[in-house]
Amino acid sequence: MSDSETDSTEQMTSRNILGSLLESGLHEMNRERSGLLLSGLSAGLDIGFGPLMMAVVLTLSPGTFGDLSTELLLASVYSIGFMFVILGRSELFTEHTTLAVIPVLDRQASLSDLGRLWGLVYVGNIVGGLLFTLLVTLLMPELGVVDPASFETIALKLVDHDLPWLFVGGVFAGWLMGLLAWLITAAQDTTARILLVLIVTGTIGLLHLPHSIAGNVEVLFGLIVSSAITPADYVGFLVLATLGNAFGGAVFVALLKYGHVVRGAN
Repeated sequence: MSDSETDSTEQMTSRNILGSLLESGLHEMNRERSGLLLSGLSAGLDIGFGPLMMAVVLTLSPGTFGDLSTELLLASVYSIGFMFVILGRSELFTEHTTLAVIPVLDRQASLSDLGRLWGLVYVGNIVGGLLFTLLVTLLMPELGVVDPASFETIALKLVDHDLPWLFVGGVFAGWLMGLLAWLITAAQDTTARILLVLIVTGTIGLLHLPHSIAGNVEVLFGLIVSSAITPADYVGFLVLATLGNAFGGAVFVALLKYGHVVRGAN
């Protein structure tokens, strides 16, 4: 195959990915408000299993943060919640920082359409995370496998940073989540999608980057069980992580990939 034929095949593949993302983004924007809200609520509930399993691992493992084997195991179980959400086709705000931006860039949707989608999904995600946290807090004494101190350790790992770091770290987390949305669309089978979710979200977990939705559950757990986490810590984390996630997904994935595919096609 010649170089020109190879370039053409790669370009067609990129165009197909972009077209699929565009179609998906428009479909979600046209959904009923109640459907988006409920799907966001489901995602907020499901993603909580990742932070819960992290606390279980910290409770049962002889190691802690800084120990390589424990860090890798924590990063792996962190991805569980994302697998439930992404493979289950629930709506996650950080995926839509790329997915929902592409129709706006293509001028098939308005900024108000984007704001409506982001708002409904985000509220559903946050409320779902709150409900999950409250349920686990009530059940925790009966579970017998979770030490409340583990929740405090996980939360402090996210909030014990300067505010600029929370935003910059949030940019990288949003960048990775936007890239995941692109890669999941390109994947051909379920096994490939599972591996992609494990690799990308495991990277977020291993680097302890602030993901606004999973982190919402992590910091809420700490807020409820520990006096070391204050409401100001929670609000500061949520605001800066959300802004960083939105910027990272919209700029480093949606804008750049849309630009290079469209310009390449021309």
